[in-house]
Amino acid sequence: MQYRTLGRTGVQVSSLVLGAMNFGKIGNTTQEDVTAIVGAALDAGINLIDTADVYSGGQSEEMVGKAIAGHRDDLVLATKASLPMGDARNNRGGSRRWLVTALDDSLRRLGVDHVDLYQMHRWDPSTSDEETLSALTDLQRAGKIRYFGSSTFPAHRVVQAQWAARENQLSRYVTEQPNYSILQRGIETHVLPVTQEYGMGVLAWSPLASGWLSGAIRAGREISTNRSGFMRQRFDLSVPANRAKLDAVEQLATVADEAGLTMIQLALGFVTAHPAVTSAIIGPRTLEHLHSQLAAADTVLSADVLDAIDAIVAPGVDLAAHEKNDTPPALLDAAKRRR
Repeated sequence: MQYRTLGRTGVQVSSLVLGAMNFGKIGNTTQEDVTAIVGAALDAGINLIDTADVYSGGQSEEMVGKAIAGHRDDLVLATKASLPMGDARNNRGGSRRWLVTALDDSLRRLGVDHVDLYQMHRWDPSTSDEETLSALTDLQRAGKIRYFGSSTFPAHRVVQAQWAARENQLSRYVTEQPNYSILQRGIETHVLPVTQEYGMGVLAWSPLASGWLSGAIRAGREISTNRSGFMRQRFDLSVPANRAKLDAVEQLATVADEAGLTMIQLALGFVTAHPAVTSAIIGPRTLEHLHSQLAAADTVLSADVLDAIDAIVAPGVDLAAHEKNDTPPALLDAAKRRR
């Protein structure tokens, strides 16, 4: 396992992060499954676990909390807030009112008195940066969080938040968690240069592109992954973007074979090769999944392999731009473009 410094924090973290999105009802995993996966990940040298309050409605945090009992000092624990927790109007977003409550709820579910990294799951356009950063700074000073970061922020919001922190003499986001894979390279154009400029750690989510790069999806095979069961539009081959992804996967499989690598090794090795990326987040549902992903922990891709990947999916290109989660609200809702 490789270890890298998380931005400028001085904290050493593993190049692979154990993501807990699939823990609970989303991934149909039991507590026994989760405890086994967490134990095997720690034994393999993974020292960062990433979850969120919204994953299975808090169930993921509860399962992680039980699985890490007795190991709290051995790991860096990260969670997230801001996406809706239930139907209540104010149980979401980046307001002080919600973040204070949300963090206490997460700490209770996790069974800990602090988290090492608290992340804003998405940018909240209805809340000022000063409001959110002020609340996070106070929670940090109270000892409930060590650091805080952002997730899936567009580049201009990363810059704005850094400016707001400096302007108001508040603590700043020290990490960004973007969507990044061979098939979704758009962040190379704007986000990654910005995170490098500000010395932020980068924890890349979905490096296997929701299973497209796992080796399980190939031409001529029925697509029957866990994600395809509840995200059917993203796997419907009548959609041009999905056809483009499948065409790329077939070419990438040839590159992997010629390099003596699995598709998973190619995909994770690609993400961790970028100098701006600290770690890639893996999200296993089973021990088998975990072991196949751990096999990529020390994968280093040669320049020839990276060049071959660039020839298939060009730098800075998203093959499915509509799947990004950082699109400005005004582009998604016509009402917000008009007055």
